[in-house]
Amino acid sequence: MDNPRILIAAGGTGGHVYPAIAIADAIKNENADSEILFVGTKDHMEWKVVPKAGYKIKSVWISGFHRRLTLKNMLFPLKLVTSIIQSFGIVSSFKPQVMVSCGGYAAGPVGWVAGKRGVKVVIQEQNSFPGVTNRMLAKFASRIFTAFKEAAKYLPSDKIVESGNPTRNTLDKVEKKVGLNSFNFDDSKPVLMVLGGSGGARSINEAVKENLDKLSDLQVIWQCGSRYIDALMKEVDLENNKNIRLTAFIDNMPEAYAAADLIVSRAGASSCSEFMMTGKPSVLIPSPNVAGDHQTQNAQSMVDAGASELLKDADAVNALPELVHSLIKNQEKLKEMNKAALKLAKPDAAKMIAKEILELAKSKNS
Repeated sequence: MDNPRILIAAGGTGGHVYPAIAIADAIKNENADSEILFVGTKDHMEWKVVPKAGYKIKSVWISGFHRRLTLKNMLFPLKLVTSIIQSFGIVSSFKPQVMVSCGGYAAGPVGWVAGKRGVKVVIQEQNSFPGVTNRMLAKFASRIFTAFKEAAKYLPSDKIVESGNPTRNTLDKVEKKVGLNSFNFDDSKPVLMVLGGSGGARSINEAVKENLDKLSDLQVIWQCGSRYIDALMKEVDLENNKNIRLTAFIDNMPEAYAAADLIVSRAGASSCSEFMMTGKPSVLIPSPNVAGDHQTQNAQSMVDAGASELLKDADAVNALPELVHSLIKNQEKLKEMNKAALKLAKPDAAKMIAKEILELAKSKNS
């Protein structure tokens, strides 16, 4: 196969973008001559993250349609038409053999144009409840890779391969002692890691902030998100809370996972997949503000397997400390959750998806 050309569209959040990059890396590992082009939007994280990962990216002008009446909706028809014209240009010039949709608004027009032009479409759906873009593109798809079996209820079952979510394959390669040292922690107290996703999570931040005194017997890695960091740096007395590492974003995630005994997090699909791969027990607080309440469905899958505990967003402030302590002080329970998480893991997801994409690209040539 000569220089397979793969177009990958993903955007909006880390939950879409990081799996897309993991797939691109796996494609390159399988075939170094592969030509990969990303499509996204200029005002979201992919515009910075994708080039940093070493890939080219082109933009389309598109955003979501708001359910409530808003001035932004008046621009939507113009954006949609413009993004379709831009997508025609991208597909025509790049001439991909396979287009991969990892979800997000940007994937919609590109995937639609690719499907109409006879390009093979592959979908990678991270969540148990598929996003609107991937549901729309499903009719064009040759393969649909899912992470949760529940997604099969909403997508054509004959196209589905339950692969797991592609994750960064370096996350479980660090020893605990190295992880502790990197945060200037020791092994005298358990380590709690708090994650709010790429944008942070207001209610999780509130739950931690309001209970700092009850969590003082723990060492805490607290990723609060860039939009909340300035306010929290003023509100949290870090001088008297020397066991807390408050940060907008965690750059050294392998070390953070190695250090953590328990994680409190939103239930985004990529996060859940990382907890599976690293075998980390978790308390999942699903965001109530996502389409189809898919984070609750993601979390329930983890709970049913014995890997996680679920805490409702509205109960987080009052219930978090007691639940955290009941788990983090119970070594037997943590071991059980660890085994259950690892059992769910599919560490070769990216490699499997990459191989199938390259096979589809090859069949296009033949």
